[in-house]
Amino acid sequence: MRTAIILAGLLMATSASAKDRFPVLTPEQMTPAQKALADAIQAGPRKTLNGPFNAWLRSPAMGDRMQQLGEQIRFHSSVPRKLNEFAILITARAWNASYEWYAHYPLALQAGLEPAVAADLAQGRRPRGMTPDEAAVYDFATELRRDRKVGDATFAAVQTLLGDQGVIDLIAVNGYYDMVSMTLNVAQVPTPDGGALPLPNLEAGK
Repeated sequence: MRTAIILAGLLMATSASAKDRFPVLTPEQMTPAQKALADAIQAGPRKTLNGPFNAWLRSPAMGDRMQQLGEQIRFHSSVPRKLNEFAILITARAWNASYEWYAHYPLALQAGLEPAVAADLAQGRRPRGMTPDEAAVYDFATELRRDRKVGDATFAAVQTLLGDQGVIDLIAVNGYYDMVSMTLNVAQVPTPDGGALPLPNLEAGK
């Protein structure tokens, strides 16, 4: 019953194009493996099949591993929550993934990110007024995507800030949310009507 209610809400928030690509699966349409994955996601800290999860049901074994990785990265990372959410917003902006921005913008503000920093990021600018820890994360994530590596100074700043585990966890949050953003964009998951501050629809490579 819980699965049916959540899926009904997801279906109402899904555009025609998204439904054409990955129609929302009702519990009756799910295979046992898909139902097990849906139940596992909803029993975890997310409590919802919104975002990439309806698409990931199409590959239950892979989807389960991805959602477990995502749970580790989002809820158990050594990276402080504000910086973790900031890295997610940086990833959303890099991919123009409006749903990801919609979902994590309020979480980033709750964690302490200043709205002005998020506003600059949304417009494709290097945010003004970043704290030193935010600047270290921004430089690391931006340089890694742009150059496919990071320089010694960029690495040292994050290593000093977060330690060796934090460096790996920061790489992980960027890589995992790259995958999430790819899924959202391919599945054409829309920002729900009335959602606060969707990502501006700017051309990639601004």
